[in-house]
Amino acid sequence: MVTTQRANHLALPVLGAAFVIAGLLLLDVVPADSYLLVIVGVGSAAAVIGSVIARGRQAPTWLRNGADLPDLAVIIGLYVTVVATLWLAFGVFTESNTLGLFLSFGFALILGVVGPLYYTVWLRRRPLASLGLSVGHWRSTAILAVLFAAVQFTLTLARLDYPALESWLPLLAMAVPVGLFEAVFFRGFIQNRLEAAFGLVPAIAGAAALYGLYHVGFGMGVDEILFLSGLGIVYAVAFRVAGSIVVLWPLLTPLGSLFNQIQAGDIVMPMESILGFADLLVLMVGATWFARRHERRRSAEYETRRGSGAAVPHEAH
Repeated sequence: MVTTQRANHLALPVLGAAFVIAGLLLLDVVPADSYLLVIVGVGSAAAVIGSVIARGRQAPTWLRNGADLPDLAVIIGLYVTVVATLWLAFGVFTESNTLGLFLSFGFALILGVVGPLYYTVWLRRRPLASLGLSVGHWRSTAILAVLFAAVQFTLTLARLDYPALESWLPLLAMAVPVGLFEAVFFRGFIQNRLEAAFGLVPAIAGAAALYGLYHVGFGMGVDEILFLSGLGIVYAVAFRVAGSIVVLWPLLTPLGSLFNQIQAGDIVMPMESILGFADLLVLMVGATWFARRHERRRSAEYETRRGSGAAVPHEAH
């Protein structure tokens, strides 16, 4: 009986993990201009199977109508600002103004992490876990993170002819903070808030579409945006399976970004740029640490108030 219940409980996560692996494997066989359509087709089939599996059991809400207007307003405001700042960096400053490019680019990444942290932890009094900033069930999260990254590495970086170290190491240094920004902003913040408002399916579709579209700030064309929207679906499902950004960062998304940048070969950065990207990463991690510290202090105050019988403030979920 216990074995059957455990199997039922694991059925949907296993289906989600299988979809992610299939999505990564399809990168090797499906043309980029068809990837989104194929992923939508495979995802639709997986959703039908998931609905059958979940029938009569506890499962995520596929569709709902409970929009939180402040959440949606903040998502729109931060998203537009991030994309506009990236466009300023890559469309206005460009490489002819390296300082302006880096400052605009860095501001966009910092805003995409600090903005959700401040809104979530300070303004809405929600836990960091609601942004995916937890390890969840750490064993399964670690296994999935390594498994997904291993599949992607085998199909990409393992086959690559690497340029000189000074050519690709700055790209890796850039991929790490960019990956953290994308994991927090698009998965932990946008996807989780959309799911709370509209359900699982709209959240995955919406977060993936916004992820693909945000690359317009980098000057990418329609074909690239559509491909990245398909990849966004894969990443969104991976995040939902684990409920933690650890399943995506620091392995899966930075490694994928590194491969794409090396393969494209259109970005050349000096070794000194590593220090700038390290600074961005420190600021992101530092902001998360301050949020965690605030959350612990608030929890301690809550327990003190509850123990003394005093009224405690309502916390949004």
